[in-house]
Formats: sequence, structure tokens, C-alpha cells
Amino acid sequence: MLFGDEHVRRYEETNGEEGHIWLNGVPCLVLTTTGRKTGKERKFALIYQEHEGDYVIVASKGGAANHPEWYLNLVDNPDVTVQVGADKFPAKARTTSGEERAALWSKMAAVWPDYDKYQANTEREIPVVVLEPVR
Repeated sequence: MLFGDEHVRRYEETNGEEGHIWLNGVPCLVLTTTGRKTGKERKFALIYQEHEGDYVIVASKGGAANHPEWYLNLVDNPDVTVQVGADKFPAKARTTSGEERAALWSKMAAVWPDYDKYQANTEREIPVVVLEPVR
């Protein structure tokens, strides 16, 4: 089972042949953000779903009290790089709200039901992020 930095490393080395399809058959992408304190590239393997040509991810951090670092990075600088399988491209990240968030949350929870458990375990509203390719 691939996790964390090892997941990212194997994903990149194999152009997604290892790591794109993960636990329980869910697809993962690699998100590259710019560290808001360090200015360095930070990479994370995250569950995603496609939606109208964009990619949707969830900043769950397993239901922790605070947002994941990658989310704080993209709020500070929404220009990110995304790798889906062998396809690597620049994208613009934006946080959803209202009806859009609710609809996309349902879509994401359908492929990873633990998201509902994570939301129940924290007081923060877990962000749902859309990655819009810049091609």
C-alpha cells in the first residue's frame, strides 16, 4: 500500500502506473503546491474525481481540527501543478462553497465514504477544491 512521499515517488517514477488507482480502486492524482513559508515545491497524492473537465479534491486531513498544509499552500498561491496518470499540467485551484460544494462533496463521498466520517469528527467545514487546468 502506497502512502505519503512513497506514493508520490512511485506515481511519478511510473507515470501513474503505480499509484493512480489506489485503495478500493479510487483514483489519485499528484498535486504540487508552493510552500507558503519555504517557497519550495510540495507534492501530495490525493483522491480525486473528474467534474466537467476539472479535477475535484477534498482537504480532509482525516477529519483533523486544522486544514492540511497543502490546502493552506494553495489558498496562499492557487497556481498549482497536477499529474493525472502520465498527464502533467498547470492548474488554478479554487475552494467551492454553497450548492457547488454540497454537490461535489456528495460526488467525492460516493467514492470515499470516509469523508462523511471525517466531517462528523471535526468542527471545521472540510474544503472541497476544484483544480481547473490551464492549458
